[in-house]
Amino acid sequence: MTNDRPVVNVSDLREILQYVPRFRERVFVVAVDGEVAASENFANVLLDLAVLRSLSVKVVLVHGASHQVVELARERGVALTNSDGTGVTDEATLELSIMAAIRLTNQMMEGLSAVDLRAAYINAIIAHPAGILGGQDFQYTGRVERVDAKALRLLLDEGIVPVVPPLGFDGEGRTYRVNSDAAAVEVAEELSAAKIIYLAPAAAFSAKTLPRQLSVTETQELLKKSRGDLSPSVVSKLECAARACGQGVPRVHVLNGAVNEALLTEIFSHEGFGTMVYSNEYQQIRRIFKKDVRAVISLIRQSVQGEELVRRTRAEILEHLEDYWLLEVDKTPVACVALHLYPQEASGELACLYVSKAHENQGYGRKLMAFVENLAKEKGLKRLFALSTQAFNYLQQKGGFSEVSAEILPAERRGKYEASGRNSKVLAKTLP
Repeated sequence: MTNDRPVVNVSDLREILQYVPRFRERVFVVAVDGEVAASENFANVLLDLAVLRSLSVKVVLVHGASHQVVELARERGVALTNSDGTGVTDEATLELSIMAAIRLTNQMMEGLSAVDLRAAYINAIIAHPAGILGGQDFQYTGRVERVDAKALRLLLDEGIVPVVPPLGFDGEGRTYRVNSDAAAVEVAEELSAAKIIYLAPAAAFSAKTLPRQLSVTETQELLKKSRGDLSPSVVSKLECAARACGQGVPRVHVLNGAVNEALLTEIFSHEGFGTMVYSNEYQQIRRIFKKDVRAVISLIRQSVQGEELVRRTRAEILEHLEDYWLLEVDKTPVACVALHLYPQEASGELACLYVSKAHENQGYGRKLMAFVENLAKEKGLKRLFALSTQAFNYLQQKGGFSEVSAEILPAERRGKYEASGRNSKVLAKTLP
């Protein structure tokens, strides 16, 4: 993840409109770090939220206030016991937290009004004391006991953006400081939200570049191996992302909130801009159906024009439909491959391997080669071969193929090879 401006042009409505039916009337929980709320880019974030609302996406805004609490404590010369609701909160720290959070909530509501959005502050977090942890009383630090989902839905159904500060309240009127990252998880679960979008400050991403997509398991492994290389802000958000996915939230996004258009780019493009943690199969390789043939032809068109791949007609693909496979990212075809079988020679041809230009350097080509190799082994094949005019170095370096004589080709395939006049290099590998 970098501080660069997103490369995807979010004004491209053709791409955006692919997602609109999927997100219409769904709930997005947008969790904004206090430092992001204080940044110059926050005005752009509010415009992004207005775009979401114009597309009938229901938005709940949960915000942190650690940055504001620290600033207020500095102004007043107060020593804080904790600023983000994860450690001990004494009475003085709680008082500053309430002042900073409510002030920021009001500023956010003013900002939302400025982009023609109706907003309402709501004390939707019912909390209880965190209690004594490790022998230490956390005093006024709270944990979310439940979320007033009914009240939130009433606002959402009226087109109002609920603004939820990092404060919780118990049944006796006491206030507790809660962590906004954790609160966003509980809000999203109660509302069956489609997404949580964490907007973190730019400084949080200076230590380590994060992958674009992570499963829950991969997120947990990353936290184990790289915790020391990640900022506390990112660690918190990744931990909450994994927990949210485990509690039923399909997608959680961690973004650099200082980058203009990052939010819309992440949501309305296939690969996004930040890091997405997902709970279900985000990428899948599947057989193609008749309805997919046009998509395959469209996908490989540029490569065919560049004479990298042989032109395939609709009839030719339909004749060997069972040989073709698609790799989809969030239900969008981004790569394809075929395995043509020659069972009498215990051989198979890896063919039509292509990854769209927009999705190169993501490991999809290697993933498809490994898939075809495993598929060939399952079918009892002893050799894979491939014909290539331009990608032979890739097949050798990434797939373990070696250049061989055309003599190894099955008789049927060799005849087509000689008739094509393409003078492709022949590559093969023996399967264990």
